[in-house]
Amino acid sequence: MRVLVTRPEPDASDEVEALASRGHEGVKAPLLIIEPVKNVALELDTAQALIVTSRNALRALATHSDLDRARKLRLFAVGAATARAARELAFADVTEGPGNGAGLAELIKTETRSIDGPLVHLAGDTLAFDLKSPLEAQGFSVRQPVLYRSLQATQLPPQALSLLGDGRVGGVILMSPRTAKTFADLLARHGLVTQRKRLVCYCLSKAVAEVLSPLGFGVRIASQPREEDVLALVSAEGASS
Repeated sequence: MRVLVTRPEPDASDEVEALASRGHEGVKAPLLIIEPVKNVALELDTAQALIVTSRNALRALATHSDLDRARKLRLFAVGAATARAARELAFADVTEGPGNGAGLAELIKTETRSIDGPLVHLAGDTLAFDLKSPLEAQGFSVRQPVLYRSLQATQLPPQALSLLGDGRVGGVILMSPRTAKTFADLLARHGLVTQRKRLVCYCLSKAVAEVLSPLGFGVRIASQPREEDVLALVSAEGASS
């Protein structure tokens, strides 16, 4: 099956390889462009732990002057892929979350104490889940330095447009509500609205699917909000089609 891959680079290339290993053809159509924000103060003084909800934050951190200081702190990662990336960056004390922001917030509440110091969430300019509010409601101090920004794509790549227009794409992988909305908007902008009924959208979560269902897309939701579960969903669907 031919599947559009909408993640930004370098994750898009990794996902194309993962699809190929499962017998599918991935076509890169990144819907976000990630840019690091330079000279950001990490606000590590008196902090007890870091929170990371995206590998993009770790990529930005990799070249930061305070990386060595950051490595000395405990790190809470949203899920398995982010935890793995943190360990690859030589973080020794990594706690892996369940793959979503709400579950991560609950884990942090049970694993830490507010009196032990602030939490530092290494964030992007757009957040899929508001971690700060539920933690502050429990008495935690949460700092959120913005390490990267994500810019929405204004058009689909020519190859993706051609394949969509000819009906030669079976599905699209969408990992966030924002990318789902961007994809729907770009289909409309390119005059490809009628292609919605031909596509199956493989969604990371219910929140992603909720953006698409009212617009007439067919949606499938991963059993867990993890990339490997999305890929398993694509493989299962492709095997049965």
